[in-house]
Amino acid sequence: MVAKRILVLWVVGLMGAVTAWSQSLNAPQRFRGAIESVSAQKIVLKERSGETLEFKLGDKVPISEAYPESLQKIQANSYIGSAAVLGPDGRLTALEVLIFPEAARGTGEGHYPWDLQKDSTMTNATVQQLKWGANGPEMQLKYKDGEKTILIPEQTPIVSVRPADATLLLPGAYALIVATKENDSWVVNRITVGRNGFKPPM
Repeated sequence: MVAKRILVLWVVGLMGAVTAWSQSLNAPQRFRGAIESVSAQKIVLKERSGETLEFKLGDKVPISEAYPESLQKIQANSYIGSAAVLGPDGRLTALEVLIFPEAARGTGEGHYPWDLQKDSTMTNATVQQLKWGANGPEMQLKYKDGEKTILIPEQTPIVSVRPADATLLLPGAYALIVATKENDSWVVNRITVGRNGFKPPM
């Protein structure tokens, strides 16, 4: 039960940060890259921008592992989050799909801007149907304020998350860090990390 609670808190914080971010310069922000070093009080990340950033690390920071899943795990009634961009045909095309644990159903529900890449969006919603169209599998999604259809191209990363601990915070591991600026320092709120070189795609 404790592990499940930690997972839900981490997912809620990760996905909910986008709303707060738009409202306050001091709200949580997301950083993606490879860990360079870790100590009891500090983690250094080589961010995807090429910048090396230092974060303060507390004792009880929630840590989760992102791990690969298969397309077959996306079923009717699955609760998913998908970063996507509009394709040339004006349709949403997935950049990644996160299958939420059942305990995190409802987290960040809706459709809104995301920062994975330029002009990307996030849709957190319930799968109504997964069907094969002319260009591959498509998710028909429903959320509280609307519906979206998202195409899943071949090789799209499909993942889920589970509770983890600091043993995964190794130099060279890829991580997504959510942190808040306090005075002149970034303070970690939560971390998701991949194992054995796996990159969290969110």
